[in-house]
Amino acid sequence: MTELNNLISEQLFVIVAVLTVLVLLLLILVLAQSIRLGRLRKRYERMMAGAGIEDLESLLLNLKTQTDSVEDEQEKQRRTMLMIEQRQRMAKNKVGIKRYNAFSDQGSDLSFSLALLDDLDNGIVISGLHNRESSYVYAKPLDQGASKYALSPEEKEAIDLARRDGKS
Repeated sequence: MTELNNLISEQLFVIVAVLTVLVLLLLILVLAQSIRLGRLRKRYERMMAGAGIEDLESLLLNLKTQTDSVEDEQEKQRRTMLMIEQRQRMAKNKVGIKRYNAFSDQGSDLSFSLALLDDLDNGIVISGLHNRESSYVYAKPLDQGASKYALSPEEKEAIDLARRDGKS
């Protein structure tokens, strides 16, 4: 034990010097970290300024809530858009009209056939036959451009005009 005490006493200066250097290095490290922490704190305070929230956790939770509500609204708008697109396909947006003289012996081009079709060529064809004494109006349903009722050549031409109108 005496030998150990002698060894420590002889090397005491070296041990104290090494410990002093270590303490100085640790002090420098602590100061550097303190400066970094101060800079980080300033950046954090600048970021949080005007947010109306006192901590980052509350800010992140608030942003998450806002993001969720935006996603919900976007999904609602997507469903609405799909519904509008489905309705649009069923809208009668293709129109074809053919005017003609149904009674060649009298009158002029007062008769007509009007075809109203959707994107699937479903719809209606309306024909009006006019002469001096009378007028007749007929309506025939269309399913994919065809009708279970006989179609006149003018009605077929109105349907073809409507189909061409929808492709342009």
